[in-house]
Amino acid sequence: MNKQWQPYASHILDTIGKLRRIQARGDLMQDEVLYDAALRNLQTLSEATQHLPEDLKQQHPGIPWKQISGFRNILVNQYLGEIDPQTVRQVVEQHLTPLEDAIQSMLTGLGE
Repeated sequence: MNKQWQPYASHILDTIGKLRRIQARGDLMQDEVLYDAALRNLQTLSEATQHLPEDLKQQHPGIPWKQISGFRNILVNQYLGEIDPQTVRQVVEQHLTPLEDAIQSMLTGLGE
């Protein structure tokens, strides 16, 4: 199997770590600098998921891969428009752990 996707998977894990550190610094809804940092990291995370093999994504049907990719498009295309801060906070608070678990499984499941 082509391993070129693995750097993207590692980048996703790094970005999840950054998002957790951003979240630990304060309320994304109250601090525009933290909010902007979270948006940027969610964008790069979403872009990186597009480089993961479809067959591996299919092994993790509980992860909304298409929505993650779509979220990236919303972030990029509505950069100057209104992005719902509640959605951003919900993604950071509730959806990072399942994604992290899936990525870890992909990396360790192949025995690198």
